[in-house]
Amino acid sequence: MANVLFHPEAQAEYVDALNRYRTQSERAANRFEAEIERILGSIPAYPEMYPRYDSEHRFALLRRYPYSVVYQVHEGRTYVVAVAHSSREPGYWQGRA
Repeated sequence: MANVLFHPEAQAEYVDALNRYRTQSERAANRFEAEIERILGSIPAYPEMYPRYDSEHRFALLRRYPYSVVYQVHEGRTYVVAVAHSSREPGYWQGRA
């Protein structure tokens, strides 16, 4: 994930979710981590594969987990704006640069 940058709040969301899954099951945590890596690995090859959220952002839903990765692509780099739980208010992350 060399060309992937996380907004600090998105990084915190990811770490928080990963830690929550670790308290439940190491297997669940490993699968969550693998799913995030799968999505982030697919974006550079197919940056427009996932649906648009708005004119600047796209989102990818995780399989088996109630999360989505909200991102932008600029100059070949993926910028993760949020690792958003589906129970959160839609667009809560807007305003993150």
